[in-house]
Amino acid sequence: MPEFIRFLFISIAILYIVRAIIRWALPMLFQSVVNKAQQQQQQQTNYNSSQKQPTGRVKVDYVPEDRKGKFPDSEGEFVDYEEVK
Repeated sequence: MPEFIRFLFISIAILYIVRAIIRWALPMLFQSVVNKAQQQQQQQTNYNSSQKQPTGRVKVDYVPEDRKGKFPDSEGEFVDYEEVK
């Protein structure tokens, strides 16, 4: 019987110690994750604002070769369908 009481005492002590460590460590971990996300968002915002082009201009960097001349402009894609009633 004394072994059982000793086991319960040690188990409860470990439970409280782990609980206290989690209460202390988890907020710090979440805060660091939030800070990293905020820094990445700030960097993305700075990058986008520095890459902004003047209004009214369009710049095309790449036109795929396989799309040129495949279909004339007068033709569109037509898909056969059958109406079901």
